[in-house]
Amino acid sequence: MLAADVFPFNSDEAVVALMARHILAGDRPAFFYGQAYMGSLDAGLVALGFALFGQHVIVIRVIQALLYAGTVATTVALAARLLGTKAAGVMAGLLVAIPTVNVTLYTTASLGGYGEALLIGNLLLLLGLKIADSPRVRWPYLAWGLLAGLGFWGFALLLVYIVPGAVFLLATAFRRQGWRDGFIRLGILAVAAAIGATPWLVWALRNGLGPLVSELAGSAIAGASPAWPLLALGSHLRNLLLFGTTAIWGLRPPWEIRWLALPLVPAALGFWLSVTVCALLSLRRHDAGRAGRRMLAGVAVTLLAAFVLTPFGADPSGRYFLPLAVPMALFAADLLLAVQRRGAGRWACVLIAGILAFNLWGTVQSAVRNPPGLTTQFDAAARIDHRFDSALIAFLEQNGERRGYTNYWVAYPLAFLSGEDLVFVPRLPYHPDFRYTARDDRYAPYDDLVTASDRVAYITTNHPALDERLRQGLAAAGASFMEASIGDYHVFYRLSIPLRPEDIVPLRGAAAP
Repeated sequence: MLAADVFPFNSDEAVVALMARHILAGDRPAFFYGQAYMGSLDAGLVALGFALFGQHVIVIRVIQALLYAGTVATTVALAARLLGTKAAGVMAGLLVAIPTVNVTLYTTASLGGYGEALLIGNLLLLLGLKIADSPRVRWPYLAWGLLAGLGFWGFALLLVYIVPGAVFLLATAFRRQGWRDGFIRLGILAVAAAIGATPWLVWALRNGLGPLVSELAGSAIAGASPAWPLLALGSHLRNLLLFGTTAIWGLRPPWEIRWLALPLVPAALGFWLSVTVCALLSLRRHDAGRAGRRMLAGVAVTLLAAFVLTPFGADPSGRYFLPLAVPMALFAADLLLAVQRRGAGRWACVLIAGILAFNLWGTVQSAVRNPPGLTTQFDAAARIDHRFDSALIAFLEQNGERRGYTNYWVAYPLAFLSGEDLVFVPRLPYHPDFRYTARDDRYAPYDDLVTASDRVAYITTNHPALDERLRQGLAAAGASFMEASIGDYHVFYRLSIPLRPEDIVPLRGAAAP
């Protein structure tokens, strides 16, 4: 699928790539450009890949593949530890190795930290099980704290592992070791977590906690939900039940409402509903795996509660449900083992083969429909056919148009793919209703380059109304210009006057923060 180029190189991934390039040049960004809830851990790993293999999109994808290979391996280890058999490890490993299209997408295209969150989350679960087995040993507390701090800085989504994990660890320490040793282990956890989260803490000391808390509370998506709390809660529950579950179970691609592998949908739905019921019942079992099952349930409950109760519940795409992939695989392996123990081993094989076939069918079905391919864009207005990127770059270079204005989904892929020779800042709206947010403009040095240029061009995508406003505004300002269409891109170039968006009367207010 990578060779077939079915994963579009979108702007969020391009920002990671640009950060990696800037890291190699000596910059040390603490967070993903323009937001403070996702650290630069992923960009640092991509920078290492760039240093070894060159600055190519495929290198980003290889880094994500390696991270996910670690997730698969640690899932096998978790299953073997929780369920006590190698067969369970194989079953769970297969379910995450050939996952739903939602998991395939967000563990292949980098959005800044999902791959790291899954791997570190699994390591935290394994360390939690180690502590449950050997509560007197202190080094797992140190390792858990370091990983939790590092992971929290890398991507705050890791809180869905950290919160239930910390509760479990502290309960274990105080219950089995007494108050004195419990406080010692609490101190170890706190110091180790602070060391792991050093970049986060240093940034907070320099810039204050306000922006960090605001980002953690979902300021990036604030306003997307209804203003009234009860209406917002209802909207988030709808997104969870209608859109979340269908993406989690692979019934639809996360970017649109369309059934995948339709003939197998009833079987897949029945299987995952059975897994859910059996998972709830298994929490009452008293055996060696009880602590592990409760930790997995804690991850799921924390994630679902955070989704429903915070502004992040306004995002129906499915990406925030990624941490459920491993618990689902482990509980599914538990169910399959139960089927096997009842003398229906062949049925267990049929069930897992059917689910793997369903996942693979849905992924291939999505891949062959290109565009959009396997895209991270659930908003149709943001989808661009990136197969024309090379043609756009060639056109701009041939016409000497190296600076200008565009929207978020064009600016950063264009900058990375052109080696930052072509810098177009995102000051234009891409929504049909002309909504715009200043958060789209992620990297201030690009603004300085464009502002200093005595020649600018404009690039729009699939927005005829915006094109017409540009024509009217440029003409009203007395500027002559030329137009060209390249795939989904529409270019206004050779402007006789270097007009800025604020100078074009019909755009005033349309692209205001």
